[in-house]
Amino acid sequence: MERRLAAILIADVVGYSRLSQIDEEGTRARFQADQNDVFEPAIERHHGRLVKTMGDGLLVEFQSVVDALRCAVEVQQLKATQSAASLPEHRLEFRIGINLGDIIVEGEDIQGDGVNIADRIQALAEPGGIAISGTTYDQVKSKIPVGFASLGEQRLKSITEPIRVYRILLDPTAAGKTLKTRRRLPRRRLVAGIAAAIVVLALAGAALWWQPWMPAKPPGPGERFAYPLPDRPSVAVLPFINVSGDSEHDHLAEGLTDDLITELSKVSGLFVIARHSVFAIQGSVGKIQDVATELGVQYVLEGTLQRAGPRLRINVKLIDAVSGLSLWAERYDRQYADLFAVQDDVIGKIISALSVKLSARERDQLARIPTENLEAYDFYMRAEQEGFILRDVDTYRRTLSFYQKAIDLDPGFANAHAGIARVAVDVWRNDYNYLWSAAVARKIAYDAAGQALKLDPNNARAHTVLALLQWVDGRETEAKNSANMAVAMEPNDAEAAANLALILVHTGSSGQAITEMEKALRLDPSPASSFQLLAGIVFYTAGDDQRAISLIEPTLDSLPKVEPAREYLAAAYADQGNETKAAAETAKLLELFPEGNLTYYGYLYDYWRDGDLQRHLAALRKAGIPEWPFGFTGSQADRLGEADLRNLVDGKSWTGKHKNGTDFTQYFDRAGNTAYRSANTNITGIVEVRGDSLCEKFEGYFLDRMVCGYVYRNTSGEQRDRPYVHVTPRALTFFSPTP
Repeated sequence: MERRLAAILIADVVGYSRLSQIDEEGTRARFQADQNDVFEPAIERHHGRLVKTMGDGLLVEFQSVVDALRCAVEVQQLKATQSAASLPEHRLEFRIGINLGDIIVEGEDIQGDGVNIADRIQALAEPGGIAISGTTYDQVKSKIPVGFASLGEQRLKSITEPIRVYRILLDPTAAGKTLKTRRRLPRRRLVAGIAAAIVVLALAGAALWWQPWMPAKPPGPGERFAYPLPDRPSVAVLPFINVSGDSEHDHLAEGLTDDLITELSKVSGLFVIARHSVFAIQGSVGKIQDVATELGVQYVLEGTLQRAGPRLRINVKLIDAVSGLSLWAERYDRQYADLFAVQDDVIGKIISALSVKLSARERDQLARIPTENLEAYDFYMRAEQEGFILRDVDTYRRTLSFYQKAIDLDPGFANAHAGIARVAVDVWRNDYNYLWSAAVARKIAYDAAGQALKLDPNNARAHTVLALLQWVDGRETEAKNSANMAVAMEPNDAEAAANLALILVHTGSSGQAITEMEKALRLDPSPASSFQLLAGIVFYTAGDDQRAISLIEPTLDSLPKVEPAREYLAAAYADQGNETKAAAETAKLLELFPEGNLTYYGYLYDYWRDGDLQRHLAALRKAGIPEWPFGFTGSQADRLGEADLRNLVDGKSWTGKHKNGTDFTQYFDRAGNTAYRSANTNITGIVEVRGDSLCEKFEGYFLDRMVCGYVYRNTSGEQRDRPYVHVTPRALTFFSPTP
């Protein structure tokens, strides 16, 4: 892994999403023109390298921080001239952030805290302005004819230590001066898209004032928010309250909440908080404004549901948390059969109240009714409610039974098929063999996802499942296409964004992966532990060990027996050189998985890119994971060669005991077939002798790959009545052959 010190410049368009809603093609064309005619020539003149564009932004690397700032000043001055001659609706304004810091180099891409800090600082720049870190200021303060306004130390999201931040003052009268704002920015970042803190200067009794900034104001209501408000209307749908006096209808209230979140998530012109975060905050805060503050949204939808026989009464209210005013309220007194019509009306009223423009595809998606069968829909909502709970085998069984009942009632219910695909892919990845074998779970996931997409080609969950399956099968391009399709179908679906990040980080696009994972965490700011673990894995794979540790550590209380949490935490600690913590996590991992070994992980992650796999194995080795199960090390002199191996497997049976105490028998015929049986396993496979290696393949294990191990004469003193030891990535066994 290459590291180096570099000056990082990140530029981002102010309000890009809003402008795209008005004129998507024109906005994109203007961005491309600015990139070609303004940024790239300036970058070349100042000896920089355009690393990549990121949607509506650019990432640039410079060897000199002075060159980076000169480039930024030139760009903003040229843009200011252009804007003065342009119509307001045709203007693109950029915020620019610059940081001097350590970066990680991966091919042509760069990442690490040096890049992350530049990105966070960019958000503190004003439209048309530049913000720089303290490390940048220290190098440029006397070398460029601009002024500096100190914002003091700022707490930046996901950055451990406070960072000094300065704004660049382009007014000639401020050149060479470093001034302080009258007040620091609040600890929590200001609202994105609103002109940020205003500089008021006093020099020799006279006030300096320049465009485009305005005089300072008292903190506005938006400054309370835990996160900058998005540049499009942001909404949290609070859990509807069941006021029926009967908990039997709780799933209806939760189902209505889920459906509204899901449907609104399909609208690219909105920003919608994920289900887990709104349910997690339920009851922990009081006022609507407090909810909005915690989640970082401007609008909150709340409501109640009451069912009495065939009648359904729903009260809904949309509140602007900044002003505290109700934008829209409605009471529905309908037949239960009208539930979808009520949902459709609520969604339409929200979109209208927030003046959101829908694309033709979004209109078609929102008009689609999931099922005509309300009984099937009732079972589907029960399944979704079960699936929200921390998953175990019993929960999976109940969830599957509800999905299957929904399908029995309506075979064309795409969402129910996608639900089964989601459970099956989880079972496959988590190896819950008591429910299905891995091979069966994988086939069910493929079949159910395919059926869901046949019924509804825009089903985001099915595309996500398909992406994971394709990635593990080594079909990277198809996996990325499927994952991107899922995000396109539901732009506000945190799970789709997170799974896209996972696939991107493993297919050579770490920078994009981090962007998608940050987006997912913003959509789901109070994520479930399993989601948080996934985020940690993405950041670890991208090379950001500290961020990975900060995400994974808090999951241990709720996921104490989840092996990947210990595995990735041990690797991240080892990567950082923290041998004590790495060893402690390794010990806990081996308590959960005594057979854990590097050879196992090498086969398990065989579909990874070689660089990622070798880095992970090196970190696990450094953390103390042994090469073979139970730390076995055999003597080369005791290892059987090819002739002896063939004699042991041609028409022979083995009887013996695993190191963990399990008795087993295994039969080998002369045609290369094998059958293995123990108290809880009965499988068949094929076997090959490859030199001094004995290789086996069992369907559903290690993605149906051939896995090799060795046979040694037993000179260990353990189980002396067994003359041979067989070591594989899966097990360590002692056995005796019989004809």
